[in-house]
Order: sequence, then C-alpha cells, then structure tokens
Amino acid sequence: MPKSSSLVDTRVIYCGDNLDLLPKLPDACVDLIYIDPPFNSNRNYEVFWGEKKEKRSFEDRHESTKAYIDFMRPRCLELHRVLKPTGSFYYHCDWHASHYVKVMLDGIFGENYFLNEIIWKRQSAHSDAKQGSKHLGRVHDAILLYVGGPDYTFNHQYRLYDEAYIEKFYKHVERETGRRYSLGDLCAPGGAAPSKGNPHYEFLGVTRYWRFSKEKMDELWKKGLIVQSKPGAVPRQKRYLDEGHGVPVGSIWDDIGPVQGAGAEGRGYPTQKPVKLLERIIKLSSNPNDVVLDAFCGCGTALVAAETLGRPWIGIDMSPTACNVMAKRLRDVCKLDQGEALRAAGSGFAIRDLPWTEQRLRKIPPNEFQNWVNRQLHAVPGPKGADRGIDGRFFFADSPPTSDPTALGFMDDWYPVQVKQEDKAGRPEIMSFEAVMTRDKRKTGYFVAFGFTQDALDEARRFILSDHRHIIPLTVSEILDGSFAEKMA
Repeated sequence: MPKSSSLVDTRVIYCGDNLDLLPKLPDACVDLIYIDPPFNSNRNYEVFWGEKKEKRSFEDRHESTKAYIDFMRPRCLELHRVLKPTGSFYYHCDWHASHYVKVMLDGIFGENYFLNEIIWKRQSAHSDAKQGSKHLGRVHDAILLYVGGPDYTFNHQYRLYDEAYIEKFYKHVERETGRRYSLGDLCAPGGAAPSKGNPHYEFLGVTRYWRFSKEKMDELWKKGLIVQSKPGAVPRQKRYLDEGHGVPVGSIWDDIGPVQGAGAEGRGYPTQKPVKLLERIIKLSSNPNDVVLDAFCGCGTALVAAETLGRPWIGIDMSPTACNVMAKRLRDVCKLDQGEALRAAGSGFAIRDLPWTEQRLRKIPPNEFQNWVNRQLHAVPGPKGADRGIDGRFFFADSPPTSDPTALGFMDDWYPVQVKQEDKAGRPEIMSFEAVMTRDKRKTGYFVAFGFTQDALDEARRFILSDHRHIIPLTVSEILDGSFAEKMA
C-alpha cells in the first residue's frame, strides 16, 4: 500500500467539476498529472455500464475549437499550479485540437518545459478511412508531455526486442547454455586518436586504445565475456540478450493496443485507455509514493495503475456513474475497501461529493437546502435578508450575472426560483409564488419541492391560461436524476 501524502488527502475520488475542486488543493502538491479530457470531436457516446446495463450518454462536444480551449484553459492553469517543480503533466488528445492545445500549454507551462509529443498508435486500421473516404486512417492519439521545472523526475523505460532485432543483433548462441549474445566493440571511441584519455596497451596480442583498463579487461576475460575468433584478431565483448534492458522507449508507442470492449479489462467506457499505457506513463515520470492526479478520470484506469505501482492518487470526474464504476474497479482489481475511516487508516479509499439523496436533503437546514437547489440549477441565490418570495434567480448563459449581487438590477433576463423543503407543496404556496411573479413581471418561474399536490399543479395550469405566466414545478427527484434540464430548456 503506497504511503499517504503529507500535503493532500490521497486515495480519494472527488465527484464534481474539477474547476471547482482543484482550487481546494494546495500549491505544488502533485508529482504526476495525467488527463484524458473530451477531445472536441463532436461525438455522442451511448454506452452501457457494468452489470446494471445503465445507459449513459457521454457528450464529447463543443460548439467550436475556441469554446473547447476556453473550457480547458482555466483547468490547465489550476493543474499547473498544483504540479510540483519536479513533476510532469501529460495531456492526452487527438487530431481535432492537439495543435491548439499545445499553443495553450506553451503559454501556461512555458515552451522550454515542453518535453515530448508522444504518439500512441491505438490501432492499425480505422473505419473512418473506409473505401470512398478522402483522408488517411486516423489511428493515433497525441500525448503532450510538459514538466514543472528543470529537475523533473524521469525514469527511462524499455520495451522488449522484436524477433527481427534479436535475429540480427543477437545471432550468436552459446552451445553450453543456449543463451543468445551479441559481440560488442572493446576499442576506444575515436579509433587511433581517442578524445577521452582511453588507455593504450597490448591485450591478447593486439595493441589498441581500449574502452577499459587492463585490469578490467583481464577480469572480463576470466569471466568468459571476451571472445577472440582467432589469434591476432581484435577481441570483442560478449553481451547476453537476457541481461539487456531492451530497446529504450521513444516518442512513438506502437506496442500497446487499445482496450477491447468485450475483454476482461473493458468497463464499457467509450474512451477507456489500457492499463499498460498508464503504467508506462507512471513509471516514466514518478517514483513510488509520488502523488498521481487524474482530473478527468473516467473509469479510473490511471488510479488502478497508480495503486498497482505503489503511488498514492487523486481522481476527479463529473459523472456520478463514472465515480461509482471506478470505485467498483478499485474494489475488484486492487482489492481496496471503500470508506473514509479505512482511507484515513491507509487501507482503503473514499468517494467524496457524490450527489445528495432525497433522504439526506430532507434533513438539512432550509438555508442549506436552498443553496443546494441553486447550485444544481446554476441559479444565483436571492438577496440577503427578506427574500420577498425569491430564493434564487436563474440567468441564461448569454446574460450571466455579475459577481456583485447589487448589480443584478439592470439585467432583466432572469427567472425567479422558489424553494420549499416540503413533501407536498400545495395550492397556497403556488398562489404566493404567482403574486411574486406578477409583482416582478416575470413570465416564467421555477418552483422546487419534493412533491406537489394535485391542487398545486392545477393552479399552475390555471395561472398560465389566465395570466400567461408559466410556473414550472420541479421535484427534487428530477434534479437528482437530471431530467429537470428538459423542463428548463
């Protein structure tokens, strides 16, 4: 189990907008950040989650590239703030906006702290290049790597040699052991005039500038690690295949395939990345007990990889369903128990800020209930003191209020919100709200309660017919399940 951080709570999944949650983290508290945000690809994902086959819609859509960059910039500014000077930041994207993203990140991290553009070849063929299309198949993603400062953590990684490489460079096989080996040069670089002061002496009848001292050469010879094919031939060093690291990983990653939907690793998430991909990133840019943050963590691949490799982690995602799926994955794959007490004891993890339940909302104070409703509706709380029948004001996106509540009066494009922490709001409450709407000349208003009597609903219908003013009743259950958005459209 990785050690907890002294700077920030770890092994925590936060459910909510990372732009709201990241400012709560202290400066320079994270060693490695990986994000795989929406790609601005104008796609609408319909998937089924887990055993319950819960249908979810994942929208990866922005009205323009500018809107996408405007959405990501403040989040990347916060991510840069929480990254340690020794840390690394990976931004996973595709061809739709990667060049715009790089320009944005150059401005935030600085051009000098851009380290690599990694090309992940996610598949060998793609249906968007079928017969009749007029472009090449789009088979790769880009991962932009930035660092927090000049002393960043970096651990070289290696991949296995392929068969063709082995046959070409490790073609020799020991009869006694069956071990493959290559023969490397023992002569000093630079030939007859080496530049590094290499020693000059006679060895096995050959006088040369050598890579090693005479003592080192004698040691290698005794161990059987030097081969001389015939007397007078320049001896060479034996290097075994099974003692090599492999081929150093470069900036093109074509050895990690995508997640197969029906495979054991698949979680039904539309853009799920393979664990091996995240393990490589985490090994490259962190050490055991370094803190890993994924601020768009989806089904939790980065969290699983971090836990497996002994790194404490933090995850953030907007989707309650995604948070619950990644929690199940941590329980099933990493064998972690869930709960705040277990997390604090270093043996489990916790989910924070999941949506409230009706049962819990019934018990909180009325002012907290009003604040919760306003947050869910993206409404501005009503004026302090006597609310005059208005608990909140809803503004459309094209006429946002200022941060100064006293400056709202000049903008007339708003809808009143009335909140009652009652099981059955009745006709008297609706009639009271009618008076408020008439007084303030509002054509539409929202009334929120746990439920409404039939008389209340009948009165709201009468009001629109007689006064042409529309009271939209919203229940707490509609807010919790998201269906209220259709009524507000």
